[in-house]
Amino acid sequence: MRQFIAELIGTFILVFFACGTAVIAGAQVGVLGIALAFGLALIAAAYGIGSISGAHINPAVSLGAFVAGRLTAQRLLVYVVAQCLGAIIAAWLLAIIAKGALAGYDIAASGLAHNGWGAGYGSGYGEQAAFLFEVIATFIFVLVILGATGRQAHPAIAGLAIGLTLVVIHLVGIRITGTSVNPARSLGPALMVGGKALAQLWLFIVAPLLGGALAGLTVRVGAVQTD
Repeated sequence: MRQFIAELIGTFILVFFACGTAVIAGAQVGVLGIALAFGLALIAAAYGIGSISGAHINPAVSLGAFVAGRLTAQRLLVYVVAQCLGAIIAAWLLAIIAKGALAGYDIAASGLAHNGWGAGYGSGYGEQAAFLFEVIATFIFVLVILGATGRQAHPAIAGLAIGLTLVVIHLVGIRITGTSVNPARSLGPALMVGGKALAQLWLFIVAPLLGGALAGLTVRVGAVQTD
């Protein structure tokens, strides 16, 4: 139960503050500011709950850890449920706050930092480019996490290394897909926005999970030594 609550809170922190930055202050801080918000929110969550659950706060990370042999099937299920619930609660509360703007905020028209691709989203990248980016970016992200949290790593700086990696990934990916690399992060906003965001959600579940599983497999077979 402690791990369930920790993962729920950690994912809530990531979605509420990072997606919140994109929704409420995106025009002011730009791509760099949004990327930093995601990285810093992750760092905060990592140091806050890392000692309890490892601060996965991402189903792709949990799947990668499972494939690598670091997480049991039971804990994988607990983590994923907690992460998705935390993301949904965060997106729901963020939607309420955004709609409270005196000038009005139309979530259906303006979105909620949801992920997507194609005409009218970001720089208009196609489905193939979006899928490929999410697989590659998630693979690298999860590989860094597995390496930074291995037995030979320095746990005191793991959160910083992981957070900075997420910043760089967002700098590249925001204009392509809005950057997911995290199915839970994509799920919450998509449920609130609906429509096209919900129709495209499959890619941000399948591609990150594939990337995470490949990273876990890379570690499992010893192609990359992390322990």
